[in-house]
Amino acid sequence: PFLHEIFSWRKRFTSKTLSACCCTFIFSQRTVNLLFYASTPTRFITHNLPHTPEQLCAHDTVQNSMVNGVMHVYTKRNFMENTELDLSYPDLQEYIGDMNVMMALIINGPVKSFCYRRLQYLSSKFQMHILLNEMKELAAQKKVPHRDFYNIRKVDTHIHASSCMNQKHLLRFIKRAMKKYPKDIVHMEKGKGQTLMEVFESMNLTAFDLSVDTLDMHADRNTFHRFDKFNSKYNPIGESILREIFIKTDNCIEGKYFGHIVKEVMADLEESKYQNVELRLSIYGRSGDEWDKLAKWAVKHGVYSDNVRWLVQVPRLFDVYHTKKQLSNFQEMLENIFKPLFEVTVNPSSHPELHLFLQHVVGLDSVDDESKPEQHIFNLDSPLPANWTEEDNPPYSYYLYYMYANMTVLNHLRRQRGFPTLALRPHCGEAGPIHHLVSGFMLSENISHGLLLRKAPVLQYLYYLAQIGIAMSPLSNNSLFLSYHRNPLPEYLSRGLIVSLSTDDPLQFHFTKEPLMEEYSIAAQVWKLSSCDMCELARNSVLMSGFSHKQAKSYWLGPNYFKEGQESNDIRRTNVPDIRVAYRYETLCEELNLITQAIRTDELETIEEEGTLCMGAVHAEK
Repeated sequence: PFLHEIFSWRKRFTSKTLSACCCTFIFSQRTVNLLFYASTPTRFITHNLPHTPEQLCAHDTVQNSMVNGVMHVYTKRNFMENTELDLSYPDLQEYIGDMNVMMALIINGPVKSFCYRRLQYLSSKFQMHILLNEMKELAAQKKVPHRDFYNIRKVDTHIHASSCMNQKHLLRFIKRAMKKYPKDIVHMEKGKGQTLMEVFESMNLTAFDLSVDTLDMHADRNTFHRFDKFNSKYNPIGESILREIFIKTDNCIEGKYFGHIVKEVMADLEESKYQNVELRLSIYGRSGDEWDKLAKWAVKHGVYSDNVRWLVQVPRLFDVYHTKKQLSNFQEMLENIFKPLFEVTVNPSSHPELHLFLQHVVGLDSVDDESKPEQHIFNLDSPLPANWTEEDNPPYSYYLYYMYANMTVLNHLRRQRGFPTLALRPHCGEAGPIHHLVSGFMLSENISHGLLLRKAPVLQYLYYLAQIGIAMSPLSNNSLFLSYHRNPLPEYLSRGLIVSLSTDDPLQFHFTKEPLMEEYSIAAQVWKLSSCDMCELARNSVLMSGFSHKQAKSYWLGPNYFKEGQESNDIRRTNVPDIRVAYRYETLCEELNLITQAIRTDELETIEEEGTLCMGAVHAEK
């Protein structure tokens, strides 16, 4: 009964933000509501838009303001009266109550034993499936003309834009820029502009001196459990000035060099045809014009590709900004992040570049070092965002709730206006306390990393039953938190969790021009993955991604991909045998049926007990 109740919580929360949800998980025999997938057709960043922001009508009567950390939207009836729009979001008290129950549940002895045994059963059952059907799966793949692992679509579901290139690519670009743009003013030092050549002369370096070893941006054994050292690897030659010049969007040259590098990466992806990425850019929440600057960079430099979608990550650095007097309270940070999004949704012409850019943004991410200790426990006595003026950083669950609540209101408003909605896809479970994964389960469409699920059988079983996607980056984890051989990805895959392979930071962890293929090839060799396993991972990556239903997924996976079971699969496009898809669906249905049967049995026993008590009372009266 507890597990069933938790499912209802997740369904309630995710339905409010219009997130996609596995229809098998919600115990429904009907097919998925296409409204979850059929987002408004993507409007490309070109001059041939179907309509410009100026042509879109603005809701002049709509206003918004932040109350207790959540945006509220009002329609202005007259000079004196405002009416709030019915844009629901999850109740804070309800969220904290549900989270506390879940925290108690995951340490409950009998529940832990039950979930652990079910996970062991799933692993053993998959091994039996492989013994019986591996050759049949291989034969089915061989019968498919043209299609193989190399020419099925795969999406890098977790990659940061600032490190989307490899070291050699960045090195070549820096050398080329030094020869092509030596007179560009790229940095301001004490009010005086410095050219690119002068910056390198101040470091006593020439283009000839530079090498991959000089850049020193690759993670090594010294970064293990040292997130501070890893962050310093983003600085070429250890110089933060070069990071600002080459891999930042907001600098003296308006992100010109970074735009060039990203477009070169996009050209490589388009050449490969079958590889796609979801690049992450940062919004910090320090000021209200960050969105406009980012959108202006995207539109000005034309960083658009059919192979690329964007996520925007919000670093959890309120304590740093508050210490520097850049923010007075946490609500100010939330306003800087969400107010421009509400304004552009109500009136696209108020932020025209942002309106265009948002057509390609598929979600928001919350990112930082999860292993940092949290001084505060999120509860009903926690200060509201306007009153959070402490020097301590708010906990992970606090960040996630207020991001989710504002996204929920925003998504309802954007859906009403006919604009694409956003998904919450945070970094979660890489390190730190287990409650991060509880918040992720309740609020996220999918998560990145999820390593700590290996230590929490109850949560791992729940993530399986709910089919929550997990973007895993074994090479990244190998350098930071967990050695490659201990990575739980093959275990998750065998049990039926929705996992995909991703690169995280090719600049720090990869060597080749195709980092995603590098990730797949190493995983296949180390864990002895079959062709079917790799194609299943690729299919999962497309399902988890934010690429649109009409323009991408229905073409890449087949027109029925949103249905359940064997019917959803088109082996001619995915190269995943129907045998594997049928096995996954039947196994999931059996597990869900086990839970529902237990609930029905419990209900019947309760009814029988109540009936016995009633009969006893009747006899007593006689």
